[in-house]
Amino acid sequence: MSIKLVFGLGNPGREYADTRHNIAWTALDALAHREKLSWKSHPALAAEVARWNHPSGRPVLLAKPLTYMNESGRAARGLTSYFKITNPGVVVVYDDLTINLGLIKVSDRGSAGGHNGVADVLQQLGNGFARFRLGIGPKSPSQMDLKDFVLGKFSPEQRQIVESQLNNYLSGLDLLITSGPDHESSKSQSPK
Repeated sequence: MSIKLVFGLGNPGREYADTRHNIAWTALDALAHREKLSWKSHPALAAEVARWNHPSGRPVLLAKPLTYMNESGRAARGLTSYFKITNPGVVVVYDDLTINLGLIKVSDRGSAGGHNGVADVLQQLGNGFARFRLGIGPKSPSQMDLKDFVLGKFSPEQRQIVESQLNNYLSGLDLLITSGPDHESSKSQSPK
């Protein structure tokens, strides 16, 4: 099954821009910029969508939900229903605290792992979509509240790591779209 929807989890609003929880949007914005795509707001679908004519010849939708993180599934369900996309055609891009900053992990099954956005997508869509997990860990300082950490902004040094890894993020997404999650399953990429 080919990927038809790349769904990046994040929170709308200027106050959440460049936070750890929005690293998926950083990656999708970089992809849209590279491909010269424009985002269009679809309030009825609770998402911003960019249409991409992928080099493989298949159209791919990039989407950022306009709901808050905890209600991401509503936007995912609206998009998949409207565009008639089944779960194997969906990749959800999101931040993962259990993966070190700069690393990527891809899988096609699993639990929410404590991520409220993924939990809502699972509740609305069920399992069977690909996961493209972008590391934001480890939490530091360790005693810091989880919510404060994920909603916090990257330090200048961390921002530099993210920026240096953007090409790897986009290459990984390209490979996932072209070859599917079986090819990328459980793959992890390290910073160079």
